[in-house]
Amino acid sequence: MKVIGLLGGMSWESSVEYYRIVNERVRERLGGLHSAHCVMYSVDFAEIERLQVNGEWDEAGTRLAEAAAALAMAGADFVVLCTNTMHKVADQITVLPLLHLGDATAAAVKDAGLTRIGLLGTAFTMEQDFYRDRLASHGLDVLVPDDDDRAEVHRIIYDELVVGVVRDDSRDVYRKVIQRLADRGAEGVILGCTEIELLVTQADSPVPVFPTTRLHAELAADHALGLASIPGTSQG
Repeated sequence: MKVIGLLGGMSWESSVEYYRIVNERVRERLGGLHSAHCVMYSVDFAEIERLQVNGEWDEAGTRLAEAAAALAMAGADFVVLCTNTMHKVADQITVLPLLHLGDATAAAVKDAGLTRIGLLGTAFTMEQDFYRDRLASHGLDVLVPDDDDRAEVHRIIYDELVVGVVRDDSRDVYRKVIQRLADRGAEGVILGCTEIELLVTQADSPVPVFPTTRLHAELAADHALGLASIPGTSQG
């Protein structure tokens, strides 16, 4: 079994889910008392969030690259960056193979036979090119909410979900945003922030949802077991 390097803390609320899911997946695959070989480096999200707001992406990338190097020293065979937004700096992580969250998600969308997909996430993820272009490179047509909806989706993530607050009224907001995306022709919706799955499930959507945390973590476990390749590489 390969050793999974979990680069988390952004936020730890979702990193907990990564740890749980990779271990559940390994137990599901192997049975008995099996669990995942993994190591985790958890950053201080307050420091990363400050760099995000200030637009200091190069510095943020440097810090995550250093964390990835620590994972390599701890024995990790590949890196799972446990956040959608910080894939903006994924190219700076070169010390180990990276299982890109956008590739894992796009593969699931294509496997479902969909091409026009809605995207929810932080404002950085919804508005900047790094994530939408990655999805588009797989042949997907990506729709994002309008300005007001994007602002509210982002606010709920940073003011509530990353600090463990899950509110029914916020769930209703997301349901309405998802419905508006579906009305515009979205065949499915990507839950493109690792915390959104704490709030929204398939039951809240009229179209298929693609939970990026679960998709990413399960693929990581399968790759560690030699059952799946890292998308875009020949690594088994």
